Amino acid sequence: MAKGKFERTKPHVNIGTIGHVDHGKTSLTAAITKYFGEYKRYDQIDAAPEEKARGITISTAHVEYETANRHYAHVDCPGHADYVKNMITGAAQMDGAILVVSAADG
Repeated sequence: MAKGKFERTKPHVNIGTIGHVDHGKTSLTAAITKYFGEYKRYDQIDAAPEEKARGITISTAHVEYETANRHYAHVDCPGHADYVKNMITGAAQMDGAILVVSAADG
């Protein structure tokens, strides 16, 4: 079922998560949607069969959420070295990024 017509009533920001593989970018994205948008679990963001089988993000994923002041389009980027091209494609769409770094790995 189609969503209603999008009406821009708030400033729009393109943001995303970037960082090394397995540092928690998709988990953070899922957590953000739980509090500010339509909740999407980790496995709904990394939905492609190969992503599920390998347990890594391969293609960029897009989710939306909003706060009281802004509407966000969020790009979850892959962190694996084999998919740097996909990460760069996603990063080129961003106004800002959240750099995710594992506390254990540094």
